[in-house]
Amino acid sequence: MEDRRDVFSNLVLLRYQVYNSLFLTLKIDGVHRTGIMLPILSEACEKGFKEGRNPEEIINGFFEQMSGYDDDKSQVDQLFRFVQFTERQVTLVDALEDAAYKHIHDLRGSGSFQSFYQTASNRNALEKLYEALEKFRVRIVLTAHPTQFYPGAVLGIITDLAQATRNNDMRAVKDYLTQLGKTPFFNKEKPTPYDEAVSLIWYLENIFYNTIPEIYSDVVKLAGPSAEKIMENNSLIQLGFWPGGDRDGNPYVSVDTTLRVAERLRSAVFRAYYRDIRALKRRITFRGADQLIAQLEGKVFHAAFTSPDNPGFDIKWMKDVLNELRDILVKEHKGLFVEDVDSLRIKVKIFGFHFSTIDIRQDSRVITQSFKDLIEASGSNGPGKDVLDDIDALFALEKLESEVHLEDDISRDTFESFKTMREIQSRNGVKGCYRYIISNCRDERDVARVYGLARLAGLNPEGMYLDVIPLFETIDDLSRAGEVMDVLFSNEKYRAHVHQRYNKQVVMLGFSDGTKDGGYVTANWSIFRAKEMISDVARKHSVRVIFFDGRGGPPARGGGNTHKFYASLGPTIESGQIQLTIQGQTISSNFGTHDSARHNLEQLLTAGLENKVLDNPDKVLSKEDRLLMEELSKLSYKAYQDFKAHPKFIPYLEKMSTLRYYGETNIGSRPSKRGKSNALRFEDLRAIPFVGAWSQLKQNVPGFYGLGHAFAKIDGEGRLEELKKLYKNSLFFRTLIENSMQSLSKSFFPLTSYMKEDEEFGEFWNDIYQESERARRYLLEISGQKSLLESNPSIKASIALREHIVLPLLTIQQYALMRIKKLEKAGEGESAFADTLRKLVVRSLYGNINASRNSA
Repeated sequence: MEDRRDVFSNLVLLRYQVYNSLFLTLKIDGVHRTGIMLPILSEACEKGFKEGRNPEEIINGFFEQMSGYDDDKSQVDQLFRFVQFTERQVTLVDALEDAAYKHIHDLRGSGSFQSFYQTASNRNALEKLYEALEKFRVRIVLTAHPTQFYPGAVLGIITDLAQATRNNDMRAVKDYLTQLGKTPFFNKEKPTPYDEAVSLIWYLENIFYNTIPEIYSDVVKLAGPSAEKIMENNSLIQLGFWPGGDRDGNPYVSVDTTLRVAERLRSAVFRAYYRDIRALKRRITFRGADQLIAQLEGKVFHAAFTSPDNPGFDIKWMKDVLNELRDILVKEHKGLFVEDVDSLRIKVKIFGFHFSTIDIRQDSRVITQSFKDLIEASGSNGPGKDVLDDIDALFALEKLESEVHLEDDISRDTFESFKTMREIQSRNGVKGCYRYIISNCRDERDVARVYGLARLAGLNPEGMYLDVIPLFETIDDLSRAGEVMDVLFSNEKYRAHVHQRYNKQVVMLGFSDGTKDGGYVTANWSIFRAKEMISDVARKHSVRVIFFDGRGGPPARGGGNTHKFYASLGPTIESGQIQLTIQGQTISSNFGTHDSARHNLEQLLTAGLENKVLDNPDKVLSKEDRLLMEELSKLSYKAYQDFKAHPKFIPYLEKMSTLRYYGETNIGSRPSKRGKSNALRFEDLRAIPFVGAWSQLKQNVPGFYGLGHAFAKIDGEGRLEELKKLYKNSLFFRTLIENSMQSLSKSFFPLTSYMKEDEEFGEFWNDIYQESERARRYLLEISGQKSLLESNPSIKASIALREHIVLPLLTIQQYALMRIKKLEKAGEGESAFADTLRKLVVRSLYGNINASRNSA
């Protein structure tokens, strides 16, 4: 078998060099000269950083060698052109990697269902696999969190470019590169929540609609005696959707938005069904069957195009017609084209009339304030003030006797959202919207308030299609999560609600804010321990608990090798389902093509099944392993808390990073920080710009800080062998190590080494650098690798190529930041030139983030 490094080199690296040269031939103003100059700048950057020069010196030195750039304006204009050119180079790499995906990744190898099925067979575990398949499922939830810098038009070009490179169609490649050169890479205005929803529905229609049923069909074929039960009871892979439903910190989401998104989802799935039915009609031309397909076509056309608000039939009717059609084909036509009908049956089973479930999410503090406003507005006709903190009283609330008008827009939307859920259920089916997520959930009262609001809004307890999902995020809240769930399950009214919700409870855990709050190791270990404690509580109360992970793209936000994380969870954690968020760039990079979507969905599916079916010793932590993990967590937590408490922590992010520029990128509808205060407070920082700011600095602090301190302390006690043993024996620890390696491999401290001379921040920068070096040294020693990601050559090669491409862009960004700082110090911070430099910083954000593919 060809080495994966050779595959990447041949299909991505070499092709990049060939196709990159085409940029020089494009008939676009300034492209040829910029393409000639950019390699010279790239070489100047590499050489300059090796010699210890700072970005300003490198850029100034570069222009001294070039003729025709004698003033600031001409130089900055050219820097803008470099940024634009680099953006296009990054999209070319994206397209090439997409085109070569099935060759770089073995789609039928380790992690595929076919491979897992064979492993289960070899280990005499097929019966356990069949049993697991009857109930186990994966839910991926698409979010609109702003980490995606590609506009929809650019994503479309990347798709076409990938196909052209796959076909070696040089003329088409050149045309698409020209199109890229003429297409804007940024939005002039912020997208609305509805715009974000429309963008993500593209993936539902063009990727998931075909890929998920294909996986489902392949699994059913291998499922033996469980095939019929799976078809009856289990959809295997489900989709969730946050755009239009996620209100947390986004004042632009309203009940009107939610309803519009629900309507768009419903019409999108009807259109998809109609296309399939039209194709079926061309095949099913037999008497008896043709009348059924014609009847189906007419009704679905009506639902898709004529009257989407009133389709005139329900999901049961559609399923019954397809089942009858199948029976006719089997009994009267020897099963001709029955697989095509089965494909549509599977799609209807999975996507229903809803396509994807809209989740409602709101912050617990907003929910509490809404409840207070409701109490005040309803007066004697509503609940008293003493209800707010009494969970028994909250669970016993009844529907308000009369309508109440809340003056505050957000409070009114929070209350009305429960009625909106019911309305969506009546149109899209119950699966259309039934989950309410409580961000920043602190205790059982937050859950009880949501239930209480639902009752006041008129939802009936006997038929309340509502899953109340607490989201625990901070380290303190994670440590109390088990106790909170114990109190809830011990409450008779809430336990009755859980019972009528199929005796299951979904609990969400936040990796992003957990890491921001407690550091990389502590967040991951705290979530692991929280899952164990909640699992114990759920077992005690005979409740099926399902964990829903709020994950971002990079390791610092719960990303990285996600499937390995799930495969590492042992028997102490309930694993009946895998549920996780997929955000921003991760959607396009991991699920942007049929091949990548299939590969990553199967990886998640088999990772979860592995925990149910196979008994692997590296999933079980011994008592000694646990004590060591606990020690590592405490040591790294102490180091990270000291780091956060440093008086220069917030000023460093404000003055030395791109944090304040994130709000100007117009990539998402949600504000870049919580609260209305102009002063930057740590608790108001959102995880995405927080992690992204460190990424732009190429310091990636959230992915490693604290590790070096912890490892050094244990090594200082002569116990390094214990860490090596833990790495060898525990898949969970190995996954933590490898994900941290990804963070460090994307760090490049020479870029900002000039900061060590800064009078205000020199000592702070040096502390970060020293910790990165400690972490790097110990990660290599503990893992036995000679270089970071040595065991993941394809990932390593991809990172190396992308980091090489964006080095000039990073240098330009730091150059602009240095110049801005000098202008502000000289009292010229409001000058036109300073504004131009700020625009240069914002533009540089796009290419840097897109190149990393999972950096924010």
